[in-house]
Amino acid sequence: MSEVCVITGTTHGIGRVTSRELAKAGRTVVMLCRNVPAAHLVREEILQQVPGARVHVVHCDLASLESVRASAAAVSSAFRGIQLLINNAGMVSTRHRMSVDGFELNFATNHLGPFLLTELLRPRLSDQARIVTVASRAHLRFRGPFDLAPITDPRARYNSIMAYARSKLANIMHAFALSRRLAGTGVTANCLHPGIVATNLLPPWLRLIKPLMSHVISAERGARTTLHLALSADVAGVSGLYFDENGSARSPADLANDVQTQERLWEMSARWSGLRATPDEPTTPGEIRHATL
Repeated sequence: MSEVCVITGTTHGIGRVTSRELAKAGRTVVMLCRNVPAAHLVREEILQQVPGARVHVVHCDLASLESVRASAAAVSSAFRGIQLLINNAGMVSTRHRMSVDGFELNFATNHLGPFLLTELLRPRLSDQARIVTVASRAHLRFRGPFDLAPITDPRARYNSIMAYARSKLANIMHAFALSRRLAGTGVTANCLHPGIVATNLLPPWLRLIKPLMSHVISAERGARTTLHLALSADVAGVSGLYFDENGSARSPADLANDVQTQERLWEMSARWSGLRATPDEPTTPGEIRHATL
């Protein structure tokens, strides 16, 4: 069997292109998507372009912890050795909404769901596996202390720019903390900014990310760094880095590099997602009595 690649969010944009290119590279592609009918259309599209490609569809709503657990169980049952996990799916909400589990929706979808999925699939990762998380340069927009109290408060004051930026900052901190936990295993974890990509998500994003925009690129171009981190021998063994849309390692915001903040985010994420700490996971000493990091 060819190398198994699990990727979230493939019905449009970067995920769609990435899935197609992984299939062209001879990989077995497992697409985790909320919209299953749309995912099957993408699968048929890939099969037309890559006859004989091995492409599978698994339902996964990252905003639902129950759905994440079900999809992880399905993948774990069907595939024993995962060579690549790409946390690609993401969203931005211009209004304040809570997930079914009671978490702010941007954070639930963009960070907490992928965090749980990654942890549940870690036992199925092969030697030399790669974990790639699509973050965003928008994390630079986040200002102030990394306060997680609003995540569980439906009445909290809401700023869509800050909510999205916080979730993308969490992506980077997660990748860095995960990389430390994977040290010595041969498995790597990196994250990236794909660029400002022209997808069906762009119109509602426009007023949110306009301060960051210099130009808009195609989904084909936006997928390049993801594919570079997923397939290139040049980054074999490279872990714990943040890459830009040109495939170059860059320094993220200072807060993203704060190890104590990373660890407390990890502990809260594990608690919220119902995970139990394991011996290989370093923790911040003491009990967390508040959610302000």
